[in-house]
Amino acid sequence: MELITGENDKDRRLDRILRKALPDYPLPLIHKLLRQKKVLVDGKPGKPDDRLSVGVKIIIQKEFAQSSNQRFGKNTKKEKEVNLSSLDILWESPDLLALNKPAGLAVHGTNSLDSIAQLYLANKLSASLSFKPGPLHRLDKPSSGIVVFSKSLEGARLFTSLMRERKIRKTYLALVEGKIDKEEIWQDELTRDKEKKKTFIAKKSGTGKNAITKITPLSFKDGYTLIKAEIETGRTHQIRAQAAAHGHPLVGDIKYGAKKIRNKEYEIRNEDKVDIFLHAWRLEFLDVKIEAPMPEGYKKAYV
Repeated sequence: MELITGENDKDRRLDRILRKALPDYPLPLIHKLLRQKKVLVDGKPGKPDDRLSVGVKIIIQKEFAQSSNQRFGKNTKKEKEVNLSSLDILWESPDLLALNKPAGLAVHGTNSLDSIAQLYLANKLSASLSFKPGPLHRLDKPSSGIVVFSKSLEGARLFTSLMRERKIRKTYLALVEGKIDKEEIWQDELTRDKEKKKTFIAKKSGTGKNAITKITPLSFKDGYTLIKAEIETGRTHQIRAQAAAHGHPLVGDIKYGAKKIRNKEYEIRNEDKVDIFLHAWRLEFLDVKIEAPMPEGYKKAYV
């Protein structure tokens, strides 16, 4: 097998490049090939910690050698035809791409926003053995709004670093049950039940992860409040769990105790289910400010 390094492989270790380029092969086998000097880098046996430059030729002397296209993995699941016209691009730079995800579309997996983004980026990016563009943060399937994708290793590292340092400001729009008539700060400790895939308020102090959300009411109608929610922390289901715990579950969020929607005016339908009213509206970092337009379902019900 012959592989050639690209721009996004620059200065990466040989063993890490091979792990990404050969996803179907276990790490012990890769290390065995390196020990046995069956991996040549520009004609010389490679070492695990060798840091490679652009345009380096890697030859793997092994019978199992297959097409280098294997670096992108194999998807055995049947995917629906991907339609690029459904891609809503909000902002793009050489290193990052911000998309507007509709409610009901998963970020990852088969027939997802990632599937559409990969098709869009396929002919835009240079080949790489160890880097694959992809989403850099989460957004629940029933929710809508901004999702940022990496286009380069540099972009992925920058965005991840900013998230870790809490230098990315995220603001959501949500429709909740009941009336909120003043600004509130929700500060709770959250725990996650992985089996139930649900987040709860910790029963004892010190047993959960801190979660802080600033709530600003925008309007009130038909027993529902449209709020702006700014999160200082990024816990799984943070807004959903906190809203429920504070007596204002998101409209349509039955999983967290909301009532079934009876007024069709407030339904956002995606094939066979009703999605929740939670929209990743604004994202700010460095000198960048991105906004995703309010979904049509919100407009019909609230504007």
